[in-house]
Amino acid sequence: MSLPAEIWLLLLKDLRLEWRQRSALGGLLLYVGGTVYVSYLSFSFRGGAPPAPAWNALFWVILLFAALGAAGRGLAQESAGLRLYYYTVARPEAVVLAKIIYNALLLLALAAPGLLLYTLLLGNPVQDWPTYALSIGLGAVSLASSLTLVAGIAARAGQGGGGTLLAVLGLPVLVPVLLLLVKVSKNALDGLPWEASQSSIITLVALNFIVGAVSYLLFPFLWRS
Repeated sequence: MSLPAEIWLLLLKDLRLEWRQRSALGGLLLYVGGTVYVSYLSFSFRGGAPPAPAWNALFWVILLFAALGAAGRGLAQESAGLRLYYYTVARPEAVVLAKIIYNALLLLALAAPGLLLYTLLLGNPVQDWPTYALSIGLGAVSLASSLTLVAGIAARAGQGGGGTLLAVLGLPVLVPVLLLLVKVSKNALDGLPWEASQSSIITLVALNFIVGAVSYLLFPFLWRS
């Protein structure tokens, strides 16, 4: 079987499992919605909506911790027996690429309703929605690709320390990505021309390819360890 076919079958498997365990996805949506509502209550007590920089930063903080929770449900929570089964039926490159695509889709599924609720409760200061939507899409791919490999490393820590190790290793890795995402989305908030964000967007795309290539090359060694 070719590599794209293996990726497609593994992705379908993850999507079907997610549909069977809808309560877990509902828990993540509830977390995003609850965090947005608490943020709304906090700013409403101060007499209005947050300023645009705080609005943007708070949204990315919410999405970051949602990404950590979503990635923790993947490789870091799979049993050793299931990983051994994968080892017999699929290539490790297909497993890691399918997980990256799945986590990116999951983050987009969390970001879309979260952003809708966020704008309804906390206002809408965005002046350039196409660029802001592009930053969210690139952010979902960047967070997914970075955290998937980290989740694989955290899975080797055992059932007791995998989640903690995912957060400890994941946050430093995501800092450069978050800085670029905040810059692009802030330019979209201010309505700056495309040229102001072009270099940052190209850097984000390049980082996604680099992280994907590193995961493709290194995951087989992690898989066999």
